[in-house]
Amino acid sequence: MLKRREVPTLATLARQDVGDDEKPRYKPFKDYEPGFVHVDIKHLPQMPDEQQKGYLYVAIDRATRWAYLEVRCSQSAKDARAFMQRVEEKAPFKIQTVLTDNGKSFTDRFTRAGERKPSGHHPFDQECQAHGIEHRLIRPGRPQTNGMVERLNGRISDVLATRRYTSGENLEQTLKRYCWLYNHHIPQKALHHQSPIAAMKEWQTKRPELFTKRVVNHTGPDT
Repeated sequence: MLKRREVPTLATLARQDVGDDEKPRYKPFKDYEPGFVHVDIKHLPQMPDEQQKGYLYVAIDRATRWAYLEVRCSQSAKDARAFMQRVEEKAPFKIQTVLTDNGKSFTDRFTRAGERKPSGHHPFDQECQAHGIEHRLIRPGRPQTNGMVERLNGRISDVLATRRYTSGENLEQTLKRYCWLYNHHIPQKALHHQSPIAAMKEWQTKRPELFTKRVVNHTGPDT
């Protein structure tokens, strides 16, 4: 993305990304208050110092577009549960609902015998149940239902394409830096050209009972 736009830094990109928010090709989402979170897993390229490729776990709140991500070494149900625990710790609001695809990382809905009702014993389901979170699954064959996180994944792919990475640590630092800029400094068209953090601050003023932490915005991005 940086090379294509001929800009030198992620900070510059943050200033130029105004209005780049999604133009929905499908029916838009209903309005929701903070706490409806989309979760997905993205495959990462294998770095020169790695024995295998990593996986990027991504969460995004439907109302505020606040995002959180982590790089993990597998797509296991154990890692998916651990990521969900981290999202609960990091989110400044109470998570009410989480939406995922039907992958084995998140559900036991599909088995060799075919489709069934989720048993409730899957580690990701157990994590949600332990904290009173409703776990919803997208309809099979309808990935656009989770399109909000897919679009964020597309942005991340653009960032990854900007240059070569020398190590897994280098890649992870870039991803974390982009997520920080995205949350604090990249205006979103769907949020009336506010950043996700600015939108959360407005929500906290209107509906403080939805939040578990004080939302803090940081000053302008480093250059």
